Amino acid sequence: MLFARVAVLFGLIAGPVPALAQDAASTAPAHGLAMHGDLKYGPGFTHVDYVDPSAPKGGRLNQYALDTFDSFNPFIIKGSPAAAVNLIYDTLTTHTADEPFSVYGLLAESIETPADRSWVTFRLRKEARWHDGKPVTADDVIWTFDTLRTKGSPHFRAYYAGVERTEKIDAHTVKFVFKPGVNRELPLILGDLPVLPKHFWESRDFDKTSLEPPLGSGPYKVGRFEAGRFVEYDRVADYWGAKLPINVGRWNFDQLAWTYFRDTNVATEAFKAGAYDFRLENAAKTWATQYDIPPVRDGRIVKRTTEHKRPQGMQAFAFNARRPMFQDRRVREALGHAFDFEWSNKNLFYGQYTRNRSYFDNSELAATGVPTGAELAALEPFRDKLPPEVFTTQYDPPTTDGSGRNRDNLQKAVALLGEAGWKIDPKTKLLTHATHGAMSFEVLLYDPQFERIVLPFKANLERLGVTVSVRIVDTAQYTRRTDDFDFDMMVMRFPITSSPGNELRGYWGSEYAAQKGSTNVIGIANPVVDALIEGVIAAPDRESLVAQVRALDRVLQWDHWVIPHYYIAYDRLAYWNKFGMPESIPDQGVQVMDTWWFDAAKAATLEQSKE
Repeated sequence: MLFARVAVLFGLIAGPVPALAQDAASTAPAHGLAMHGDLKYGPGFTHVDYVDPSAPKGGRLNQYALDTFDSFNPFIIKGSPAAAVNLIYDTLTTHTADEPFSVYGLLAESIETPADRSWVTFRLRKEARWHDGKPVTADDVIWTFDTLRTKGSPHFRAYYAGVERTEKIDAHTVKFVFKPGVNRELPLILGDLPVLPKHFWESRDFDKTSLEPPLGSGPYKVGRFEAGRFVEYDRVADYWGAKLPINVGRWNFDQLAWTYFRDTNVATEAFKAGAYDFRLENAAKTWATQYDIPPVRDGRIVKRTTEHKRPQGMQAFAFNARRPMFQDRRVREALGHAFDFEWSNKNLFYGQYTRNRSYFDNSELAATGVPTGAELAALEPFRDKLPPEVFTTQYDPPTTDGSGRNRDNLQKAVALLGEAGWKIDPKTKLLTHATHGAMSFEVLLYDPQFERIVLPFKANLERLGVTVSVRIVDTAQYTRRTDDFDFDMMVMRFPITSSPGNELRGYWGSEYAAQKGSTNVIGIANPVVDALIEGVIAAPDRESLVAQVRALDRVLQWDHWVIPHYYIAYDRLAYWNKFGMPESIPDQGVQVMDTWWFDAAKAATLEQSKE
């Protein structure tokens, strides 16, 4: 989902879709909209399948966050926003967790868009209210849209750049008219708009950090907090949207709370001591070694895994391609040979991970084999601009036997570096280039847990004559440096949905390569990538979307912009045994905050066991 225009290149898409855009008739207002195909839930649905509609309300869910926060404004670059502050805002529409990409009205009672999706109209529910009792209006929607584009983080300008204008139809109806082109996702993107109260913000500086609790319309509001230490959100007792079918069985906790910790290890020990309730464990070593404790053995803490079908995207060491030494594809490929995943998986991760090889792993969107059919047709216009391997060979990252002796891969790296003009200086024993000098770079981190992953990689690079330093900084400094593209290499994850689209422009589109604060952290500026992204955005059906995404994936793979890491196709959950949950788990995985509930009987038993 992200970002605006990129005029169609090389004839992949010829420009505005002619007759359809001119003659398209409006569809009838609907309760929801699917990206492709039909909605799962019809207009008379009573609740989604992965909730318990009779779930009780009450209790508290305690979670944790790392580092600090100093603001309740998550929409600007400045500051570190409090965890989950978006809970206080409703959006025009909301997603389901058991469909690839469908939205259903939340603030919006109905959605109307023509067959070509050249505009979209949202009619607001007249019962929608801010927490101060005032109605949510079309003026709020338009003010929010304009403010996010002019004062919000850069990604909002990119995300909404396809919108030509807004129109207020009446007090409860707003229309977004789009620029020429094909962007079937844009009506759904506009549905994600977090609507803000115009009357609250007009007397405040939107582009400054603030710890004044904002006014919202969502199921929760800001409760007690202490900057950098904890934040609580209280369920709104008279929440206007509580009985909507899309909300039945959801938002069951009276309080959602986050406690902040500076260090992951401290946070883990705090969980085991009962300082908070739930962990989605992201460290393989912790999962394998830190939960053999009495509360787990006797059932007070539940430790379990649950499978999901979420696309995993790409986690990787990401190059800053703005750096001259990383602009040669052969150099990027060569350095990838120094990461020994098999050894790391065996010795650091307890064999829990699968190697990333695609930007769309764990989904049908991942490119495999060689391109055929519609995928080949998407690539063919660019044959002379792409590496030949794109058409002839399946991409797979380098592999080893896991012994730690990856001599063969390092020899391949030496050969590639030699082709790119890098040689070992006989005096200094450093890898050197006539133009760039000795190769030296920094790996920027904010999570100390990644250091143990980087250090073996660093050792292999040093065997090639590369000087590598590892720098761990706090979250605020990390954000500033990455926003300013002030890094050489970093650990990056590109989140991907089951129906990718406009966000791909932000990740890899040329327009955002030089825009500070954008998500194009690598600095990719490639017209072929731009054109393939446009092909994804314009895909008229699911089959076309899959083919276009695979074509894009293949081009990104063979340009070696990153050194792929790893992923898991399941969630690792640990929680104190005082919660109820629905039997059904949707494709997107367990939905803890909005579908679980506090089980008073279990909680009482747990308290008795502590006595």
